[in-house]
Amino acid sequence: MINLLINVDHVGTLRNARQETFPDPVHAAALCEQAGADGIVFHLREDRRHITERDVHLFAETVQGKLDFELSTDPDVVDICCDVGPDLATLVPERREEVTTEGGLDVEANRDRLDTVIPRLYDAGVEQVSLFVDPVPEQIHAAAATGANTIELHTGDYANATTEAECHREAERLADGAEAAHSAGLRVHAGHGLDYNNFALFRNTVPHVAEVSIGFAVMARAILSGLDTAVRDMAGVVKH
Repeated sequence: MINLLINVDHVGTLRNARQETFPDPVHAAALCEQAGADGIVFHLREDRRHITERDVHLFAETVQGKLDFELSTDPDVVDICCDVGPDLATLVPERREEVTTEGGLDVEANRDRLDTVIPRLYDAGVEQVSLFVDPVPEQIHAAAATGANTIELHTGDYANATTEAECHREAERLADGAEAAHSAGLRVHAGHGLDYNNFALFRNTVPHVAEVSIGFAVMARAILSGLDTAVRDMAGVVKH
């Protein structure tokens, strides 16, 4: 059974757009768990565009399931992650001008920094350290060499495929990546752009996936149907 973690960043985006105190992503996280999510994902960006340090500490106090802290290797953010000690820390690339994470981490290019950050996370009590990577064998093998025990496969190219043939081709790339990660002893997660419509092919094609992170699709549906319904619908798709 694949675990479903819900990303609540977009609730923070809406709140911060008007510099309000609501809607509260911490409240949204609780509702997601009540509706069947196995845990919560958030990305504390350097520019704090959606999630804030206040949110982070309240997530740590209130989330009952798994807590996934997405972060860059920025020293200040790493310090906060080590202080909080989430269940999972997922290291992702980050550029201030991007709307959302645009691709996987270049592991070798960031190796020196990762060699410093990953041991710090383990020392802080983080049990799972994941690298967000494209389904490329070289990146997956490099991820294993860093000492990370998990990867999150970037599913954006699959989600953005515009033809059935392209969709199947990208699903097979993800399947190959998952096999490579599993063979390297890594736990396999996946995320970015997965939704109610494209998940079935992904689930039926890509092996070894223990966990997926889904945010935008759920929050977009929640605007029209409510958060409880949106999460239950997504849980039904993932756990079908």
